[in-house]
Amino acid sequence: MAQITLRGMDPDIERDVRKTAKASGKSINKVILDIIYQYAGRKKTPFQPPAHSLRELAGGWNQKEADDFNAAIKPCEQIDVDMWT
Repeated sequence: MAQITLRGMDPDIERDVRKTAKASGKSINKVILDIIYQYAGRKKTPFQPPAHSLRELAGGWNQKEADDFNAAIKPCEQIDVDMWT
């Protein structure tokens, strides 16, 4: 993702941005991005992790499906000592 450095920001604006960031618990970067997107009248696209396209192609499990799978293979985790001696 591209980076932009802001120079020459009015100290009053910087103070307002910092106050907003602190009050909202957001980073300064996030607050400035929110302001830019709001000004441009655009909506941010949600962040997609790098594996998103693979998950979309191959599918993925929700937590219940993963838990069910783990419960189903639990008996396979037992070692039959007689079989290996």
